Amino acid sequence: MAIDRRRFLSLAAALGLPPSVALAAAPARNERLYLSARKRGGRDEAVLLDEAGRDRLAVPMPARGHSFAIDPAGQRAVVFGRQPGFFALGFSLADGEPVALPLPEDRHFFGHGAYVQGGRLLAATENDFEAGRGVLGLYDATPGGGYRRVGEYDCGGIGPHEVVLMPDGKTLCVANGGILTHPDYGKLELNLDTMRPSLAYIDAASGQLLEKVELDPALHRLSIRHLALAADGAVWFGCQYMGPAADRPALVGRHRRGAALELFEGPHETLRNMRNYVGSVAVDASGGIVATSSPVGGQVIYWDAASGKCLGTTSLPDGCGVAPAAQTGFLVSSGLGAMLRTDAAGREQPVLPPSRELSWDNHFRIVPA
Repeated sequence: MAIDRRRFLSLAAALGLPPSVALAAAPARNERLYLSARKRGGRDEAVLLDEAGRDRLAVPMPARGHSFAIDPAGQRAVVFGRQPGFFALGFSLADGEPVALPLPEDRHFFGHGAYVQGGRLLAATENDFEAGRGVLGLYDATPGGGYRRVGEYDCGGIGPHEVVLMPDGKTLCVANGGILTHPDYGKLELNLDTMRPSLAYIDAASGQLLEKVELDPALHRLSIRHLALAADGAVWFGCQYMGPAADRPALVGRHRRGAALELFEGPHETLRNMRNYVGSVAVDASGGIVATSSPVGGQVIYWDAASGKCLGTTSLPDGCGVAPAAQTGFLVSSGLGAMLRTDAAGREQPVLPPSRELSWDNHFRIVPA
């Protein structure tokens, strides 16, 4: 049944969707643009928008979207379906013309990816669900390549979620969540007692596993899922705890190559209100402040990237998408349609009000200038 559904969605993405809508208003010089997936009036779409929340481009999708890979040089992106995702669409940020990525019958997307090798290749986190292992699917992103699938790298773990390209431009960092799933069972976790979440550093040119770090065995149910890079090159990560609901493990951490993983709790009340789930991680324009969102807890938490100190929170019901604002602070989006400009000092400025017709998905990504 999963195969039939995937084939249907791929066909819909390639042939059956209405055309993308490019809006007339062109971005002003030096204006920052953003990408997010959303549901608007019952329709799923990927949208390019400005810092005021105004649409620049809308790309219809066959189902709910999750996050994006963005080519910093080529003005193009790929949107991935929500886990378990059976579609991914590459499109131009100028006209939104979509190209459906092929997918083997025993794979599904986990919702994230990254362009590597100067934009010549796309790496996407995928589930080899028959073998029970995580992989990075590799796609030809060269002009005329059509996102043809050209191979895959082993992720060194199970359940890879987000992947980011490190500042050296040569190394990929993968958040292996450790959760074994199979599309025949939906999102049912099949290995909670044997989870081994990790961060894996992989050579983008060869697929060689360069370094792998795991949490303490006592925290084996702390699934590492979302990533962001601070100015000093440290990887910040957010987790989802799959253990007893009454437990309160730290959910936010940092890693520097060659060192152990560090975890940061923040104040007890803040940790409790996160309800064992971090939905997104972002770093501000300075690279010195990290924001982590908890949509189930209705809050965004700010951290000092140097010390790990908790700097404060912003309350936003179902707030999950977080991206750096152009100058200072962050833009935060909600599954209830709202969007705010916020910062760690507690300042808040509404951008879009809540709406019954609009729902932003989990991730909000800034397009590199």
